[in-house]
Formats: sequence, structure tokens, C-alpha cells
Amino acid sequence: MKICATTLGETAGDLISMTLNVGYAISSLLLISVFLVSLVAQLKAQKFHPILYWIVILTTSTAGTTISDYMDRTLGLGYMKGSILLLTALIITLSFWKYTTGSLSVDNIKTFKGEIFYWVAILFSNTLGTALGDFLADDSGLGFLGGAILIGSLIGVVVLAHFYTKISKILLFWLAFVLTRPFGATLGDVLTKSHAKGGLNFGTVGSSAVLALILVIFIFISHQSNKKA
Repeated sequence: MKICATTLGETAGDLISMTLNVGYAISSLLLISVFLVSLVAQLKAQKFHPILYWIVILTTSTAGTTISDYMDRTLGLGYMKGSILLLTALIITLSFWKYTTGSLSVDNIKTFKGEIFYWVAILFSNTLGTALGDFLADDSGLGFLGGAILIGSLIGVVVLAHFYTKISKILLFWLAFVLTRPFGATLGDVLTKSHAKGGLNFGTVGSSAVLALILVIFIFISHQSNKKA
């Protein structure tokens, strides 16, 4: 579901900023505003609403896509400098979260402060993932498919570590959480870019529509499974 949401965030972000020609600066402001509105609704909710939760996850992905593109193309930082800057911001956020609450566990967040840290970390991790994915696809020479295969393999390593090692499950969660974003970014590019650029040329509109449908189906299945449990 996270991979699907982050891939949709990439295709939907590109749909708004490039296909609709809104531009990176305006689309960043627009999508950050949508993120803040959905976040306020999430913070005010008295219980877990799966659709609202995944809307916030999705809006952090779309906002992260346009923020990363704005940092790279408008501010001229480049993918490498942008990735380093965002990684630093994520580490600082996680450090303050750990220092003020005593834990980075996401299994049972009960305080307002903890939830704020959680969503800020997610926004930074999704923006970092976009910049890292673009760096792998464009600057490293791997291409979109090569970047997706590399990140997918790293996610596989994290999964194996989860089941077969004693490495902190909290550390593995955040590693997986960060890695799913560049995987979604590169996979989104594989779906939308032209054949000449190494993509499947499905376009941002078609890819976004299919991914949105898949995500809704997964949310429904997950919600029904949780109700039975």
C-alpha cells in the first residue's frame, strides 16, 4: 500500500506540475496546502480512519515530489545536494522525536507531539525519497528501471533482515519507509516516461488513475481484514 501510494504520489505530482503545466513552485504550494488540510483533519480525528490516513500519506508523496523538483530545478541544488539536505532534516527530526518522547516506535502513538513528529518525518522521508530516486534514475546512469531494481532489491534486504536478524525493528521500519519512496519515484517514472527515455509511456493520467484504483482496493481489503480481526 505504501509503495502504491508513493508511486501514485510521483505520477500525480508530475501530472499537476508537468502535464497540466502548473509549474513546480505553484504546484508545491498547492500540494503542501492540500497536505496541511488533510493533516489537520487527521490530527483532529478521534479514531483511526483508513481513508483519511492514506490521503495524508498520499499528499505527503505528491507534495514531496513537487518540493524535490522545485529544489532541484528551480533552486538549482541538484539531486545530490537536495538528498543530503533532506537526509539531514530527516535525521534531525527523528533525533528530536527520540529525545522528546523517548521512542521512535510508530505502533502506538498517543500524544499530539508524537503524531506531529511522525508526519513531519514522513514528509521529509517522502521528499528525500523523490530526490534520491531522481538521482539514481538521472545522475547515476542506472536509468528508471535500473534505479527501481536497485531500490527494490534493498527493500528485499530490509524484509529479510526483519524476519531473520535481531536488528531493531524500528530502525528497519524507517529504512523501509524511506526506501519505498525512491522505489515509488523510479517506478512511477518507468510507468509514465516515454519509450525513448526507458519508460512504458503509460502517461501520468492513466498511471495515476490505475494506481488510485489499486490503492482504494487495498485500503478496502485491509479495512475489512482489520474488522474481522
